[in-house]
Amino acid sequence: MQNRLLKVFYQHWRIYLMEAWALGMFMMSASFFVILFEHPGLPIRQLIDDVTLRRLLVGLAMGATAVLLIYSGWGKRSGAHMNPAVTLTFLVLNRICLEDAFWYILLQFIGGYLGVAVFKWTLFHYISDPSVNYVATTPGNQGVWLALAMEFILSVIIILVVLISSNSVKAAPYTGYFVGILLVLFITFEAPFSGMSINPARTAGSALAANEWPGWWVYFIGPVSGMLLGGFFYRIYYRHINHGDITTMNIHLSGQKHNCDTYEVIKPKHLINERKM
Repeated sequence: MQNRLLKVFYQHWRIYLMEAWALGMFMMSASFFVILFEHPGLPIRQLIDDVTLRRLLVGLAMGATAVLLIYSGWGKRSGAHMNPAVTLTFLVLNRICLEDAFWYILLQFIGGYLGVAVFKWTLFHYISDPSVNYVATTPGNQGVWLALAMEFILSVIIILVVLISSNSVKAAPYTGYFVGILLVLFITFEAPFSGMSINPARTAGSALAANEWPGWWVYFIGPVSGMLLGGFFYRIYYRHINHGDITTMNIHLSGQKHNCDTYEVIKPKHLINERKM
C-alpha cells in the first residue's frame, strides 16, 4: 500500500498541490474579507452597522472566490474539491481512487492551514482580533447540536445540488455557479448557528492557526456524514432512472471533466454485477 501511495504521488503530485492551492486561496480570501468587513479598526465596520448586511458582503466575496477557483485552469485540472467531505463522497461513488483521495485530503488540510497562517505570520494583529478570530468556525449561542444539525443539512443540500446539476445536460456548465450561490446564502443566513463551514479542512485550518478547537468534531461529523448520505441517496435515484447503471454518473463541479487526470469512473465487480441485475 505504501509503495502504491508513493507511486501515485509521483504521478499526480502537481494536481495535489493544486488542491492545496485552491483551499489555501479560499482561506486567504476568507481571511482578507472577514478582516475587511469585521475588524473594528477598519472603516467598513463603522460604515455598515448591520451585521447581516456585512455577512452578505462576505458571502458574496466567498461565493465569487469559489466560482473563480472552480472554473480556473488549476481548479478544472484538480476538480476543485477543496473539501475532504467532497473527496470522500467522490471516493464512495467510485470517481476517484483511494490513493488519490488520500493525497487530496492531506493536501487540503495543509492548504487550508497555510491560507490562514499567511495572515497569522504577516497581519497577526488583524487576524487574531476577536472580531476576526482567525476566521474560525465555532458553534453559535444555540449550542453544538444545532450547529451539527445545520452543518449536516447544508452538506446534504450542496452535494445534492452538485450531483443533480452536473448530471443535467443544460445545468452542468453552471454547477460551480450554483455552488457559489449556495455559499452566499449559507454564509448570510446560517453562519450565526455554526459559523458555516461544511468543510473539515477549512475548520481545521483556522483551528490550527488559532490553536483553539471548540466543537471541532461538529465540522468533521456533520459535513462528512451529510455529503455521504446525499451521495448515497442520489446514487439510488440515479440507478433507478438509469436501469441500474451508475457508471455514467458525472460529478464535476465545473460541469465537465476537462483535463482532470484524477477523475475516474471506477467499475468494481459489484457495480458491474448490479448492472446485470
